[in-house]
Amino acid sequence: MLHRGQESTDGAGGGELTVPMAWLYAEYIADELLRSGELMPPTSFEFRAGRDALALTIFLSDTDGELSGIQVVSQLENWLSLTAYDQPWQDWVSERMAALTAAEAATDGPSPDLDLARTAWRWLEETELLAPDLNAVPGGGPVTGEDEGPKVWTPAWQLGLPLGHLAIHLF
Repeated sequence: MLHRGQESTDGAGGGELTVPMAWLYAEYIADELLRSGELMPPTSFEFRAGRDALALTIFLSDTDGELSGIQVVSQLENWLSLTAYDQPWQDWVSERMAALTAAEAATDGPSPDLDLARTAWRWLEETELLAPDLNAVPGGGPVTGEDEGPKVWTPAWQLGLPLGHLAIHLF
């Protein structure tokens, strides 16, 4: 998602501040989708996991580097299919990140957009959140509240991805 004319504040690329517009735009879209669905409080780690998973999906699926506001609606079906339960999303992200890293190596220098995407991906892979164990069968009496059931540590991307998928679906 490279934006022409946005390499730096003056366009010269001479060590000036580089603005990661592509990543910030993807993150903004993800944030708006999640907020409109009102699925989680925006201050929760679950919300962050959903926003980062969705932002990665948006950022990495823009192969032409030209995602504009009008194209967001046309991309919703694509993002919905990429984040679906039966899709190998984690493998897809790894492959796209590797391809973008290879392309970055062939250019002049590091991409601030890709650096932020790498940071988000690292957080999603390395962070575990305590979540209800949906595969557990309660072994005694009925569970009355959601906080009383069995819990399991889950990688953040495994919580964020379905949250992002649901947010797209609700939009």
